Amino acid sequence: MKFIVSSSYLLKQLQVLGSVINSNNTLPILDNFLFELNNNELTVSASDLETTMSATLAIDSKSKGSVAVPAKLLLEILKTFPEQPLTFTVEENSTIEISSNSGKYALAYAPGEEFPKSVNLDEPSVTLVPADVLATAISKTIFAAGNDDLRPVMSGVFFQFSPEGLIFVATDAHKLVKYARTDVKASQVAEFIMPKKPLNILKSILNTSDAEVKIEYNDSNATFSFDNYILLCRLIDGKYPNYEAVIPKENPNKLMMDRSQFLSSVRRVAIFSNKTTHQIRLKVAGAELNISAEDIDYSNKAEERLTCDYQGDDMQIGFNSRFLTEMLNNLQSDMIMLEMSLPNRAGILTPIDGLEEGETVTMLVMPVMLNS
Repeated sequence: MKFIVSSSYLLKQLQVLGSVINSNNTLPILDNFLFELNNNELTVSASDLETTMSATLAIDSKSKGSVAVPAKLLLEILKTFPEQPLTFTVEENSTIEISSNSGKYALAYAPGEEFPKSVNLDEPSVTLVPADVLATAISKTIFAAGNDDLRPVMSGVFFQFSPEGLIFVATDAHKLVKYARTDVKASQVAEFIMPKKPLNILKSILNTSDAEVKIEYNDSNATFSFDNYILLCRLIDGKYPNYEAVIPKENPNKLMMDRSQFLSSVRRVAIFSNKTTHQIRLKVAGAELNISAEDIDYSNKAEERLTCDYQGDDMQIGFNSRFLTEMLNNLQSDMIMLEMSLPNRAGILTPIDGLEEGETVTMLVMPVMLNS
């Protein structure tokens, strides 16, 4: 088994795949990349059993075979090469030899048969989504997903596909984000919960792609195929909470203001808030918004006034400044609207401008009780 490949081309592909590999694997074989050679086509795979990703590379070869190569060692050596062709030769003595312009390097390999086989999806449902839409949907929602091992369904992003459009939801019970598109549709209704790790990997590579992503899914697994990549992952098992039930429908108090100005104020005032609750107080009356925070233990306090466009009754409401900052950071619009009903009901944050046709973003943040 022998093939020739460009060093920088191989490194670029392996760095993407390397993000799948865990730092502490229970199975030693998972510390390797699987190289499967079929004449001029090399398929490289990496897996942590939950997520498997493979890339298909065009190379120069006339042989077939498969070997598992130590990932860390291979990435380290590839990073040091300037752009040049590298020749990989699998020797009989269980080593794979890499020949460069300046030298030869031998690594021990394991037989390819030892690498876990990836799952084939039987009669999956298929939906096509443009790469930029999927990348935006992931980055708009993933930050709101929880980290609670006791509630695994909340630690992922909920995908809801239908002929009306696509909806992506994430929540950790304190904040919730719903990202919807009506300009991209699925042929049939489907729902599944995607874990965070594969979504983060997708997010990092979809930004540079303009392909259509083919999403295939059944009850337990989903695959994402685009360009020369295929990512397969196990879905989170369980029923997603009814998120529609927690979004308040009647919100008579509407506050409109400049996003970056509001974000800067919240950030500044939050420095003076209590370090455990991160509580800030919003007090709205007429066209004035008063943002304040106090840390009684240290006699620290801050207060800022902003002009805003407000329709509704005078009110005071408390929020965790970290959640508010995260959400405002994640919006790209110039103007935002905060809709509220009562001080103990969730506030709804939506962008007023900067959205594409058919795109909606709804963010919900739970209030914190104010100590009067």
